[in-house]
Amino acid sequence: MSKVEESIEVDVPVRIAYNQWTQFESFPHFMDGVERIEQRTDRMTHWVTKIGGVTKEFEAEITEQIPDERVAWRALGGDVNQAGVVTFHHLDTTRCKVMLQLDYDPEGFAENVGDKLGFVKRQITGDLKRFKDYIEGRGRETGSWRGEV
Repeated sequence: MSKVEESIEVDVPVRIAYNQWTQFESFPHFMDGVERIEQRTDRMTHWVTKIGGVTKEFEAEITEQIPDERVAWRALGGDVNQAGVVTFHHLDTTRCKVMLQLDYDPEGFAENVGDKLGFVKRQITGDLKRFKDYIEGRGRETGSWRGEV
């Protein structure tokens, strides 16, 4: 099992960053390789990704969600074995820190080589930078879900 932890400071209040992160269907706007996400229930999402020419579809379960604090998930079944959490940290009234931790199990030769070369870490760093640009550019969230799981 491999682990990645990355964070970024975002120039929006923690509530806005958190609210945007709950809009899973917007992830293709800032997550490279994410083709589509469907929010099926409060706890279930369906993902379609295409990375390195390989398309994968899988279900992910939201295992914990606390407004303005954290969203945790795990992939269910299929050929994707990962779990993670994104946490939101108040820095001041206009800034926050977004931290993403991911545990994943690379599958096959190509994914293992990519893991050793730091591909996933670079991917997450880029995704967080694009999230920052996306939410700061908008200045507000596209929606929100304030429930708890």
